[in-house]
Amino acid sequence: LLLVLLSVVLVSLLVNQGRASDNQRLFNNAVIRVQHLHQLAAKMINDFEDSLLPEERRQLSKIFPLSFCNSDYIEAPAGKDETQKSSMLKLLRISFHLIESWEFPSQSLSGTVSNSLTVGNPNQLTEKLADLKMGISVLIQACLDGQPNMDDNDSLPLPFEDFYLTMGENNLRESFRLLACFKKDMHKVETYLRVANCRRSLDSNCTL
Repeated sequence: LLLVLLSVVLVSLLVNQGRASDNQRLFNNAVIRVQHLHQLAAKMINDFEDSLLPEERRQLSKIFPLSFCNSDYIEAPAGKDETQKSSMLKLLRISFHLIESWEFPSQSLSGTVSNSLTVGNPNQLTEKLADLKMGISVLIQACLDGQPNMDDNDSLPLPFEDFYLTMGENNLRESFRLLACFKKDMHKVETYLRVANCRRSLDSNCTL
């Protein structure tokens, strides 16, 4: 009987270790993917700015700090301190909503940089976002570990389509705002996923 109990305990430990290893790989993969998207966003806005005249660039640089991003509807930590105090599940959920918020406008993003080599396939960016969203969803389910998802914002009605209806390839101001918001949000998600990954170790000192 003792041998059977020891065998059960050993199998349970191996299964748990296997799950932990799978989750770590998922976290690492998610961080790598959002790092790539953040770098891509930075290159897209740099390419866009390089295509502008000096006066246009000066005018647009004054716009974004005062501009509203549609993702501002999503409740997120206010600053580094609050981010560091947030739970892993909360950071994953916010990251999920931020990535989800860009699946539709990413189609306009590809059009904004259609003359750039940054995004060759118009659907490439949307596919990358969808893949990352799916990965974060799996991490959320693993974090819940069979518990019901009590996030009331899972079906959050966000006015993304209406917000970007005025987007046009010749509208420099809106194109610039779209790119700047995308870069800002990818930076947020990268930060949140890094801290969430740190939270897995129960380390309360996950510095940014």
